[in-house]
Amino acid sequence: MIARDLAEPAMLERMQAVIDDHLARRVPPLELEAELQYPGAPASTEVPGGQAIRRLRRAYERDDVFRYWLSEPALLARLQQLLGESVLMTSAHHNSLMTKHPRYSSDSLWHQDIRYWRYSRRELVTAWLALGEEHERNGGLQLIPGSHRMDFAPERFDEALFLRQDLPENQVLLARRVAVTLHPGDVLFFHCRLLHAATRNYEGLTKCAVVFTFRAPEDVPEPGSRSASLPDVPLPVVRF
Repeated sequence: MIARDLAEPAMLERMQAVIDDHLARRVPPLELEAELQYPGAPASTEVPGGQAIRRLRRAYERDDVFRYWLSEPALLARLQQLLGESVLMTSAHHNSLMTKHPRYSSDSLWHQDIRYWRYSRRELVTAWLALGEEHERNGGLQLIPGSHRMDFAPERFDEALFLRQDLPENQVLLARRVAVTLHPGDVLFFHCRLLHAATRNYEGLTKCAVVFTFRAPEDVPEPGSRSASLPDVPLPVVRF
């Protein structure tokens, strides 16, 4: 589901200013493209582009503007429609400022986010806020509609839990892919079991997005897992 123009231009400008500042000062915690070694990433942190930042983690704690975003009635209303009246923001997953730099970004292969999350119901929803134009050429998301309702045998994924593209049954599925186009202020809401991917950024400007994931209180993280490693944040309730 895409909600167009959900965030005001002034908020987007403030978010982008914080991201630009934190990228320039390399404010931790952060994740480098070279650390994950996805296709297209620099071979190591020592080569040209090896220090390219893939994401700034712990977005909620970086600036008030991100906390204001999570109290926006327009956002909360849609989350409550999807998850129920009580909604929590997950601190351990996403909670990030995502970037794709020209030349040194990587391909995100086809995957479900739930592959490395541990929750009882597996019904989490991500809200992906575009700060600029997003499309297939600059690494915008691609989706397989309806895939969050499908059950997949384990052998349809590789050891890293990316969808195997060599299997005929997966090739049929991938033929249904849809490239998402977002404009500044648009928000894409998607389920944690939805298959999605993105190419590297083939254009000249860095692409930035603000990405948070949410759950209902009854969708509890597994004790001892990374999903339970940080306290989640209850969001305000909007009365319709």
